[in-house]
Amino acid sequence: MTGKKNGGLRSDVEGIMRVALAAVAPEACLRRTLQVEGDRLNISERPIDLSQMERVIVVGMGKAAARMAATLEEILGERITAGLVVTADGYEASTEKIEIALAAHPIPDVRGLQTAKRIAALLDTVDDRDLVIVLISGGGSALLSLPASGLELPDITATNELLLHSGATIKEVNTVRKHLSQVKGGQLARRASPAQVITLVLSDVVSDPIDAIASGPTVGDPTTFSDAAQILHRYQLWSELPDSVRERIEAGTIGQFVETPKPGDALFERVTTVIVGSGTVAGEAALKEGRRLGYHTLLLTTTLEGEAREVGRVFAALAREEASHGRPLPLPALLLAAGETTVTVRGLGKGGRNQELALSAAIGIEGLKNTVIASFGTDGRDGPTDAAGGMVDGETIGRMREQGIDPEKLLAQNDSYHALLQAGDLIVTGPTGTNVADLCMVAVKKHQ
Repeated sequence: MTGKKNGGLRSDVEGIMRVALAAVAPEACLRRTLQVEGDRLNISERPIDLSQMERVIVVGMGKAAARMAATLEEILGERITAGLVVTADGYEASTEKIEIALAAHPIPDVRGLQTAKRIAALLDTVDDRDLVIVLISGGGSALLSLPASGLELPDITATNELLLHSGATIKEVNTVRKHLSQVKGGQLARRASPAQVITLVLSDVVSDPIDAIASGPTVGDPTTFSDAAQILHRYQLWSELPDSVRERIEAGTIGQFVETPKPGDALFERVTTVIVGSGTVAGEAALKEGRRLGYHTLLLTTTLEGEAREVGRVFAALAREEASHGRPLPLPALLLAAGETTVTVRGLGKGGRNQELALSAAIGIEGLKNTVIASFGTDGRDGPTDAAGGMVDGETIGRMREQGIDPEKLLAQNDSYHALLQAGDLIVTGPTGTNVADLCMVAVKKHQ
């Protein structure tokens, strides 16, 4: 990518990306949070006397769960009695005491179901002398799938596919998921009771709501069956749902099923939850590196949301303002945002939210010199593709047109992947081993 014009600018943005990713690597996040002094485990200054624990059991779910588990083994060593975590294909790590299982993401598969059953069975054995450490990161909701009574895995996968194509936010998606599960929405903590539970979270959800990250398996769930029903109606999915899902939600709204445990429930008195890393951490690290490289920097928001193509237009407008008037920052300028946009899929193309944002932004900065806009998923996978996102400049659209591509047409078809591929503007990192918010960067220098 850096061989093109704007190569120096692209090289800077790539370097900033690497620094941001390093700041939210599971190893860095856990070592900032956990320290062992003799038999005392300090977790964000909360001490736990390991000598009083009969067993230390580790379970986990998410794209970063394997590397979190490997780091936890390095910290706790032989103190770990047993463990099982599930992660996505390509995100495995080497461990000795904690078993790593693989499953599909973002659509659950039978491997995730089997592992969820094993994790549930393991937690059913604990008592009040045990310490359970739960490792949670983005992707955990799909990877740990144990359908509620009366539902089967195909019911869950069909519902997930509908939600993921609807434009619903991850909070809304997880509200529905919680009410179709035996382990989400605080129900994993119910299984682990009366053990002491420590949950370590690598957050991929805007504003870090602990009840929404991986569908909050160990925290109180403020949402209800009625909330789930409203979301499914709002996105006009009700009639498309499997009959069993629709029947469960309807029955739940009239009290025929027990609700998920709510905040304040006594079962959470022995549960402590700590966020060890987030999009804010990644964004602040990116800011620091940008300043080191000589940019004026501004973190616009860590709560970025909205339709990806619309957000792309906004970032293009910010880039034009910087290039034309040197505001809101003097040049050279680096504007950053962290969060997660959404895509309402209307076409049959291939792409992800970051690629769609980048393609939309590229259309908005066509012809603009000394400007780069990048948007990427910190997990290394953007939608059902092998790319993390896209990095575009003022010549991106020209390169597409030289290849006979109509960028507006491909954007309308949700085919950002092929548009950016032909322009040479995909960001491809491979699985990064972490998963926090997406990062979007606008970098502008003075015309030379």
